[in-house]
Amino acid sequence: MDKADLEGKQEYTITVYAENRIGLLNRIAIIFSKRKINIESLNTSPSEIDGIHRFNIVIHESYEVVRKLARQIEKQIEVLKVYFNTNDEIIWQELALYKVSTDEIAERVTVERLLRQYGASAVVIRKDYTVFAVTGHREETDALVKALEPYELIEFVRSARVAIIKDSAGFHEKLKEFEAFEPGEELVENEFLDKGQKIFTM
Repeated sequence: MDKADLEGKQEYTITVYAENRIGLLNRIAIIFSKRKINIESLNTSPSEIDGIHRFNIVIHESYEVVRKLARQIEKQIEVLKVYFNTNDEIIWQELALYKVSTDEIAERVTVERLLRQYGASAVVIRKDYTVFAVTGHREETDALVKALEPYELIEFVRSARVAIIKDSAGFHEKLKEFEAFEPGEELVENEFLDKGQKIFTM
């Protein structure tokens, strides 16, 4: 990463692996609000590890600010690990839903062509409206909004970002390393099991 990238602001996706405890999301949000940093997108979901949730937080900031934020978030007791990546370092998608007048679609070939062009699929078809779903990057979903505005676009909603880090073997591998380096208490509790009669004979 060159000096210009380090100093200039750009979009970063912060990935947080943590136990899903009450109040954690609020404490993470406070870390951002105290620094007057706007969260552009926030998504939480189960991860590949049972009992561990994954938070994807999108912000527009400089490298140094994001690095300090990641360190601050990692200080939360439930947080296991925090990563931060530029858009080039992740694979990401967002889901968008568009509600359009069914009559408008039936009467105008242009609308049907537009929806096909953006890979939209019908989710619900009713007499008064049809709901289409599109997955893609924000620029693509925003472009379809603009394209549909002249054709009675009734409603539009977009989900938060979901992202996977390109150069990652998965956090479960990292977790195995942590457990090997810092064994849990259950290993200590079982330290006498192989001693047999030597320990338990009176």
